[in-house]
Amino acid sequence: MRQDRNRDLGPFVPREGDERIICRCEEVTQGEIRRAVHDGMYTMAEIRRYLRCGMGLCQGQTCSRLVAGIVARELGIKPAELAPASSRSPMRPIEMKVWADEETDDSKVRRA
Repeated sequence: MRQDRNRDLGPFVPREGDERIICRCEEVTQGEIRRAVHDGMYTMAEIRRYLRCGMGLCQGQTCSRLVAGIVARELGIKPAELAPASSRSPMRPIEMKVWADEETDDSKVRRA
């Protein structure tokens, strides 16, 4: 669902519990998520890019539902109305020597 960006959510007012960490991988608090919504981040993809929620080691497996619930509550909609952020498989760094395949078999190399 496309959110109306002209609607006024009112000023951000800190609440009890805003210091609670929601995304443990990136150490994002409930208050930071609420403030992002009041700053104009209305979609899960925007929240993800802005705060990096769901971009840590767990790739959102731990926090995505919690983040969606907080965003939806601030917008006054149901969490199911929020489009999910695109998800990708977790990636691990690969050393360049693996890509380069520097090991060569001398028996296969012809010398002129």
